[in-house]
Amino acid sequence: MDQPTPLTPVDDFLPYGRQVIDDDDIAAVTAVLRGDWLTTGPAIERFEDAFRHATGAVYAIACANGTAALHLAALAHGLGPGDQVLVPAVTFLATANAVRYVGADVVFADVDPQTGLMTAASVAAAIAATDRPVKAIMPVHLTGHTVGLSTLAEALQGRLLIEDACHALGSEYADGDGTMVPVGSCPYGGVTMFSSHPVKTIATGEGGMLTTNDGALAQRLRQLRNHGIVRDAAHFRNQALAFDSDSGAVNPWYYEMHALGFNYRQSDIHAALGASQMAKLPSFIARRRALHAHYCARLADAGPHIQIQPTAPASHPAWHLAVALIDFAALGISRATVMTALRERGIGSQVHYQPVPWQPYYQQRYGPADFPGASAYYGQILSLPLYPSMTEADVDRVVDGLLAVTDQQR
Repeated sequence: MDQPTPLTPVDDFLPYGRQVIDDDDIAAVTAVLRGDWLTTGPAIERFEDAFRHATGAVYAIACANGTAALHLAALAHGLGPGDQVLVPAVTFLATANAVRYVGADVVFADVDPQTGLMTAASVAAAIAATDRPVKAIMPVHLTGHTVGLSTLAEALQGRLLIEDACHALGSEYADGDGTMVPVGSCPYGGVTMFSSHPVKTIATGEGGMLTTNDGALAQRLRQLRNHGIVRDAAHFRNQALAFDSDSGAVNPWYYEMHALGFNYRQSDIHAALGASQMAKLPSFIARRRALHAHYCARLADAGPHIQIQPTAPASHPAWHLAVALIDFAALGISRATVMTALRERGIGSQVHYQPVPWQPYYQQRYGPADFPGASAYYGQILSLPLYPSMTEADVDRVVDGLLAVTDQQR
């Protein structure tokens, strides 16, 4: 059977997300390839410095990818067997998996059915429902929205905080005084982690970053990303091996391993691309916000069954995703049918995300559980194309396609 001819040429396909690479990015990577340092070189520090300045954090630690960043955060905080960590029911698998990597247990919190974010009420309910202490909370700033951490002040008392901000580079939220500050500035302590996967706000191919204002925590993160190795003579424990018996100087080859770390380093190739991308971050964010606003305007009169996701309270999103909330049942059409029909029109879409407690691994470990907010959120979401190189005409094409597909089925 012949394949149907796409309504739009492949070259005009609009994916739900993609990187934007220019000549400056290519030049930055080429300079590293022509230099002496492909890894553990100066590009790492330049990327980290750019991230510190953008987020307002005191420290930034680059690593291999977002999952590695989550794992490092859990390790550096000393989480392990017997501990429980609160994670939202809607997130990418890696958030919960990082808890399991260190042997701790996941406690899932339900989410708001329109924003997909954990709330003060859902966090309190999840804590009350477990008979063991919750040691840490991992809020996820989903789609560019930010969790209202000021509303979680009571829940955060005496607990560790690890913010998953893979979707929220450039977003802002309210600190304890109500002032809007960048995500990653860590106004509530702890650590924030980011991803620079190609569909994220900046792209390095694969890449992760952690920010914190805690110097001791930053030192542990750097140590753990590099096999647990220590090269600072002030912290050496085996003095007889560390120093030359004649001069008393540090033996030039010497290092010590103080913890079971990992090779989670980022290469200078990735970091050079990251630093170059960070120079364009303000323009990327402005473009994402403008395109999202155009989606809002176009879908404002789409009827009661299709709307753009509302903005979470006390949040100024940088909009990693443009999420439509669609009542598929009311329209008499399945989400899969809509996605297939859009793809035939050269328009990509995606679902972010399936509730993690529904995954067989977590069902087997923790048994069935009811998350009505997560179920409602998952049942109506569809991520539409959003990236800085899109035009308003591209948004019009997406909206026109979506309305045509759903209208045809009414």
